[in-house]
Amino acid sequence: MLQSVRGVAFMSGLASAQTITQTFGTGANAFTMDFVTIGNPGNAADTTGAPNPVGSVAYTYNLGKYEVSREQIDKANTAGSLGITMYDMTSYGGNGVNRPAAGIHWYEAAGFVNWLNTSKGYQAAYKFDGSGTFQLWSPTDAGYNANNMFRNSQAKYVIPSRDEWYKAAYGSPGGTWFNYPTGSDIAPTAVASGTAANTEVYGQSFETGPADITNAGGLSSYGTMAQGMNVAEWTETAFFGSNDIADEFREMRGGYWFDSAVDKSSASHGGDGSPTPEFGGGGNWPDSYYDSGMAGFRVAMIPEPSSLSLLALGGVAVAVGRRKRA
Repeated sequence: MLQSVRGVAFMSGLASAQTITQTFGTGANAFTMDFVTIGNPGNAADTTGAPNPVGSVAYTYNLGKYEVSREQIDKANTAGSLGITMYDMTSYGGNGVNRPAAGIHWYEAAGFVNWLNTSKGYQAAYKFDGSGTFQLWSPTDAGYNANNMFRNSQAKYVIPSRDEWYKAAYGSPGGTWFNYPTGSDIAPTAVASGTAANTEVYGQSFETGPADITNAGGLSSYGTMAQGMNVAEWTETAFFGSNDIADEFREMRGGYWFDSAVDKSSASHGGDGSPTPEFGGGGNWPDSYYDSGMAGFRVAMIPEPSSLSLLALGGVAVAVGRRKRA
């Protein structure tokens, strides 16, 4: 069941969102990523979404305006010898370079983000041992954070947490929360592609495939595209919110281009997926089945560690919603 209406019907003026472009790689393997600024630090959490509460973030950060593309993965693979594989979309509209990088499992997304960091001289966000097995950061590691043992606090580029992802999708600079990631409480119109306000890519055939990342529906209040549909997206956060078990299922948000209904786009919907290459999700929320073998993701860019330390010293605190294991 969707939440009650809690904002205006639609917010305009999205063109004013600040965009920051970052360049990665060199030569033939160079590519850019656009990030939008997610402000209003220390915002109150949404207490009507799912999970509850959710979406409070103490700091200003930046989130990828678009989903990560196949070309970005291909170029990073070549530059960093990452070995990331994507789902062959030949039967689903093709493998166009600007299509979202569907079929990325969580550990591969983490490896891509690590390369974004290390290629620019920053600390890797996620820890893998010599055999490539994901590990939790430990108290002896520089950048260890007892509240989030997945993420190194000295990294700059990360997979967005549950709260970071949710705030960018359903929040707004003025603090209003919306039911859909198009700055609206009205269900978005289904389209195959385009950038019209309050539209999303869903209700399409399998053969159509997802839209190009820059042509995948209307923008959120903060200026992100396709957080609702096109392909489902990984978040960094373990489904139960604790980030203290390395192989725990990760939370996923949004839906797919082939979903017949827009329910997965709403703030009250989410699910989980295995971080490993296997297909399938846990389906722990109603109607929340996810095929993690077809998932995509986007990247967050967080403040320098010194900036976060100043926030902490200034007494900025937020209540982060966490769900206990059953």
